[in-house]
Amino acid sequence: MADLSHYRNIGIFAHVDAGKTTTTERILKLTGKIHKTGEVHDGESTTDFMEQEAERGITIQSAAVTCEWKKHRLNVIDTPGHVDFTVEVYRSLKVLDGGIGVFCGSGGVEPQSETNWRYANESEVARCIFVNKLDRLGADFFRVVEQVKNVLGANPLVMTLPIGTEDEFSGVVDVLTKKAYIWDDTGLPENYEITDVPEDMVDQVEEYHEQLVESAVEMDDDLMEAYMEGEEPSLEDIKRCIRKGTRELAFFPTFCGSAFKNKGVQLVLDAVVDYLPAPTEVDPQPLTDAETGEPTGEVATVSADEPLRALAFKIMDDRFGALTFIRIYSGRLKKGDTILNSATGKTERIGRMVEMQADDRNEISEAQAGDILAVVGMKNVQTGHTLCDPKHECTLEAMIFPEPVISIAVKPKDKGGNEKMGIAIGKMVAEDPSFQVETDEDSGETILKGMGELHLDIKVDILKRTYGVELEVGQPQVAYRETITREVEDSYTHKKQSGGSGQFGKIDYRIKPGEQNSGFTFSSSVVGGNVPKEFWPAVEKGFKSMMDEGVLAGYPVLDVEVELFDGSYHAVDSSAVAFEIAAKGAFRQSIPKAGAQLLEPIMKVDVFTPEDHVGDVIGDLNRRRGMIKDQEAGVTGVRIKADVPLSEMFGYIGQLRTMTSGRGQFSMEFSHYNACPANVAESVIEAAKERRDS
Repeated sequence: MADLSHYRNIGIFAHVDAGKTTTTERILKLTGKIHKTGEVHDGESTTDFMEQEAERGITIQSAAVTCEWKKHRLNVIDTPGHVDFTVEVYRSLKVLDGGIGVFCGSGGVEPQSETNWRYANESEVARCIFVNKLDRLGADFFRVVEQVKNVLGANPLVMTLPIGTEDEFSGVVDVLTKKAYIWDDTGLPENYEITDVPEDMVDQVEEYHEQLVESAVEMDDDLMEAYMEGEEPSLEDIKRCIRKGTRELAFFPTFCGSAFKNKGVQLVLDAVVDYLPAPTEVDPQPLTDAETGEPTGEVATVSADEPLRALAFKIMDDRFGALTFIRIYSGRLKKGDTILNSATGKTERIGRMVEMQADDRNEISEAQAGDILAVVGMKNVQTGHTLCDPKHECTLEAMIFPEPVISIAVKPKDKGGNEKMGIAIGKMVAEDPSFQVETDEDSGETILKGMGELHLDIKVDILKRTYGVELEVGQPQVAYRETITREVEDSYTHKKQSGGSGQFGKIDYRIKPGEQNSGFTFSSSVVGGNVPKEFWPAVEKGFKSMMDEGVLAGYPVLDVEVELFDGSYHAVDSSAVAFEIAAKGAFRQSIPKAGAQLLEPIMKVDVFTPEDHVGDVIGDLNRRRGMIKDQEAGVTGVRIKADVPLSEMFGYIGQLRTMTSGRGQFSMEFSHYNACPANVAESVIEAAKERRDS
């Protein structure tokens, strides 16, 4: 079995367009995995293999590749940068031991980098930083280093310095060894020479070398003392200290270069091997109680000799079948093994196991702790499920996914598309936990819910192209409700005479507003048998059946109490049916008299914004009829909590990003129903009337 100290499980994450995928391409080229590098802007990169990714030049789902560098095995995951797909970054970070944060030399630390950095901090993942695109106009390595300090509150440890900037960028100086790496104009990554530091940079390199050594020796008290007394530590000692500091998140080794021009990527790969932790050097994953989700105090020790513990972190359907991506934390996994899914309590047999090369794959027969692999054709495994040895059941810490914030109604353009759409959506929901689907009982439409408008756009596009389902996409709808505001005492008689026995039922009743969330309640206080007991259930049934459709706009009615207090019956003509019909007529007659009112869903909204935009965000929430509940200041910004009507929140994410230069984020969930203002109610009732007439 392989030596775990030679494994590196790393992710590449950054803001949109900082060059993550191009960096991944260069890593694959340098490690000999691909012979021709594909470019993102030509739509030919290895890890962006969905049509939608190639066209838009963005990464949508994380792709895993395995390669080797200096006798170390690297499992690299290229993650998306766009905020709508942060779930992909989040779940990748969960199973990685280290990461490379890529920043654009001219764009610097952008909003999405902050989100991803925050996720990585929460997951306590050790990282190197690669400042990319230094050949671009306006690129400034030192400005980006300052932003990493100020915006991310992180401590960058400068390991390389750029030689020349923008068009003049020709190579980098390794601050540790004080050697210059200069590439020629052929654009090939292997065509470089190692020379002495250019004369005009000698002082600068000395200064940064000193800072580097000082930061490194702080990790070892004995070395620190010796250094204070003037003793220069050896290269091995410095590297050991940098490795320790990186692992403890004391600092982040920072490199520079241009992935597109093939400059500086080798040094980043060396850093992955030298400074990022092996699977055994990371805090082991905690085990949790299957019922409560609380930690049990035990951990999944990374060792091939322990019982099997693995986490399914991604599900993907492609031309080879359903793939389940798994990170093994402890134990071994062989083809033909039977494993237990602790989330479902069912066992599964492992069929084909493959090692991923983006969308190519090599079959393998066994894997061990530290490996990231894919298993073909697993049946009931979902993202976040724990796979373990049936004799040693356990549950790994679960993944928590953000709730969708936007929904659209869809229906297939042709009649036969329904079944096809159902199957396709089922597969897509399994692949992406932040994408949800429900059927709206009020309208019978299929509602797709996602993290943002781009997210849902792409889903509709995948349904059309991958599964051949053409959809009609509707406007987002709000689920309004109706209720009453005052008590009414009324009487209703149903009689019908048409030869033979007729129908007769008279009821006297009170209708009044119920407690909030009480739904429908019915009581009877009839005395002296004016309405015989056997007819009471029919009266209740009649009233209750009318609650699904209110009199104002046809929305369901909430919180109504009905009391039957008197009435009369006919010995021959009265029946349960007659009393049920009487109750239905009574409802139609009395609800308009009881001050019918329209209710709208109010959402609990939680907005995160940088401090300088707080005023704009609060002003905008007030314009959306929001009630501000709370504000709390954090390190990187302010959280604002408010109650806002759902109907005012459509398109909010776009508006928020505009107001906060893309740095704001929000989440919302349903809170309660509240009365609609008159002008809103009028337009909703008008729209409902038009729908009914059409």
